[in-house]
Amino acid sequence: MEKEIAKAEGKLGVLIVGVGGAVATTLMTGVLSARRGIAKPIGSVSQMGRMKMQDNVERNIKDIVPLSRLEDIVFGGWDIFPENAYDAAIYAEVLQSKDIDPVKEELQAIRPMAAAFDHNWAKRLNGTNIKQTATRWEMVEQLRQDIRNFKEANQCSRIVVLWAASTEIYIPESEVHASLSALEAAMKANDTQHISPSMCYAYAAVAEGAPFVMGAPNLCVDIPAMWEFSKKMNVPIAGKDFKSGQTLMKTVLAPMFKTRLLGVSGWFSTNILGNRDGEVLDDPDNFKTKEVSKLSVIENIFEPEKYPDLYGNVYHKVRINYYPPRKDNKEAWDNIDIFGWMDYPMQIKVNFLCRDSILAAPIALDLVLFSDLAARAGLCGIQTWLSFFCKSPMHDHEHQPEHDLFAQWRILKQQLRRMVGEESPSYLD
Repeated sequence: MEKEIAKAEGKLGVLIVGVGGAVATTLMTGVLSARRGIAKPIGSVSQMGRMKMQDNVERNIKDIVPLSRLEDIVFGGWDIFPENAYDAAIYAEVLQSKDIDPVKEELQAIRPMAAAFDHNWAKRLNGTNIKQTATRWEMVEQLRQDIRNFKEANQCSRIVVLWAASTEIYIPESEVHASLSALEAAMKANDTQHISPSMCYAYAAVAEGAPFVMGAPNLCVDIPAMWEFSKKMNVPIAGKDFKSGQTLMKTVLAPMFKTRLLGVSGWFSTNILGNRDGEVLDDPDNFKTKEVSKLSVIENIFEPEKYPDLYGNVYHKVRINYYPPRKDNKEAWDNIDIFGWMDYPMQIKVNFLCRDSILAAPIALDLVLFSDLAARAGLCGIQTWLSFFCKSPMHDHEHQPEHDLFAQWRILKQQLRRMVGEESPSYLD
């Protein structure tokens, strides 16, 4: 049966945590340019993707499901730095002035609200546009008020909150995160060791009925307390960690090795990155969070317990090196040692000179628009069908995440078909 999806009427407020960062300013500049017709939303599944339906006709995804229009998006958000989005975009040096200046006035009008921030969770960052709060609970209350104020001031019908800020330090899941009551008690007790700023943003968003998207590998909405809260409030949550560069390549290459039954003995990955994210990840505690996210991909795809002869002893190492001259133009280098017939060794080298924010911006847009669609379709909790966009797809404790990019793409299309009342014949996929 076709679900009743509420129409995408009115304005959609997109509140970005890290609104002055490289990803956010690249996203906003691209969307503002696209709706003026001076750029194309290249890389965006929601805007340029197509799929075949049961009548054997291929259509644009945005014509199949009722997505919000780019013209109806209103951007805002929080940042520890007070510069407006235009000045921040110039500083980020991802886009050239010729691409930023046509939407200069619109970007200048986007000024960040004071951020909920704790220096202990991102020690390499020092900003001045920071909320003064006595407890984590007060942090949540101020963020909730920000959401309400923005929604009213901009006459938005709906809000989506997107985390596009830096990676926080690594923490394991604990009892504090096991239930909603435990999480709320910890926030009120100002447990700054277990309650991160990102958890405060997520809680505030869900409390206000706004879908929350986690674009970093932080322990945040991927905890039982947040699953419980999102279901209680009937709000979708999605994430985590934008799958933009090196890991995107892994989710393509690893399924190829497995499908062809080629063995892998080692996979060494290194990155050099010079933007603010690279600086944050230069701290070992923050890198640990990213490392866990990156390392999980290969083992999940290879299933070494099923194929011990091929993948039972893969040596997998990941490194990220802060290198300021490269700025946002990340270089990802992989050395893969494989073996084939008669155990003969071979090697594959991948050198991906990518632009981090150029790849992440359309992912962020798609996660926002599909999360808004999910909310209007009455979906809540973890949106596993959005794993296609995520490096470390969210899942509960009873399920394994899907990392294979092509399997993720099939799952995404199946969900979209279900939303409009179609089943998914295998021949379409």
